[in-house]
Amino acid sequence: MNTKVFKKGEVVFREGDLGTNFYQITEGTAGIYLHYGQADQQKLTEMKPCQYFGEMAVINAWPRSATVVAEEELKTIELTGNDLVDYFQEQPDKILALMNQLGGRLREVTAEYDEVNAFIKEKQTAGAEKKEGFLAKLLKYKGIASLSGKLAGCTAEDEIRQKDAGKGAEAAMQVKAFSKGQVIFREGDEGSYLYQIHGGSVGIYSKYGTPEQTKLTTLYTNAFFGEMALVGNDPRSATAIVEENDTMLECIRAEDLVELFKINPMKVDMILGHLSNRLRRLSLDYVQACAKAAEGA
Repeated sequence: MNTKVFKKGEVVFREGDLGTNFYQITEGTAGIYLHYGQADQQKLTEMKPCQYFGEMAVINAWPRSATVVAEEELKTIELTGNDLVDYFQEQPDKILALMNQLGGRLREVTAEYDEVNAFIKEKQTAGAEKKEGFLAKLLKYKGIASLSGKLAGCTAEDEIRQKDAGKGAEAAMQVKAFSKGQVIFREGDEGSYLYQIHGGSVGIYSKYGTPEQTKLTTLYTNAFFGEMALVGNDPRSATAIVEENDTMLECIRAEDLVELFKINPMKVDMILGHLSNRLRRLSLDYVQACAKAAEGA
């Protein structure tokens, strides 16, 4: 871990760079830009003290997805993947802080994704183009759709390299056996647990038990699910059903994370990787939906 200071206007790293470090801001603000310095430059957001940036390149070894620029004198703590163990040992509260930041971004992108899908439906109705704000949204989605090439290389979760995933089960919190057909949680329920499958399988359903019931996916050993309840107390967005007898699930609460890190830091690393990958995959879906929304613009 190092303290690093950047002057106003200084580039911290550039879009497309390979990254082995990330940063926590202690003073100042950082601007996050796409196509920085080009005609179509776009500022996405600003990061403020206590927030992290660049972590996804370290957690899952992806190229930088944006350029970061110091908007004023910027003081940071620079960390590498190798620093994480020491950093979390010294400040265990930062485990949940980093997860909460990833969770917050997931909620923001989910809201944007829902909005663009609503726009796609609206666009199909007669006279939609005459509604207030229609053109502005169309131009917004056209601009975002131009990013599709930058995200196209993202891989699905079951294809990415897990960091020795087999070791993730060596030490665990409470692990329970569940029977086929048992409901783990229902869509809309309040939740406080993240789950990891240690054996067996779990089906994830939308509108379970209704005529519109849809099976979204089946999850198998080492998969995580229910993470948004852990990082934000969000209502469950789907229903989880056990698909095999003697399915073994590890049940993890936010307050368990510090203890879990002590006995199995690899597991915390896996959870961070899961959140990071889900955010990257959702971002790809969002950009693709924007391309669909911008068709004909």
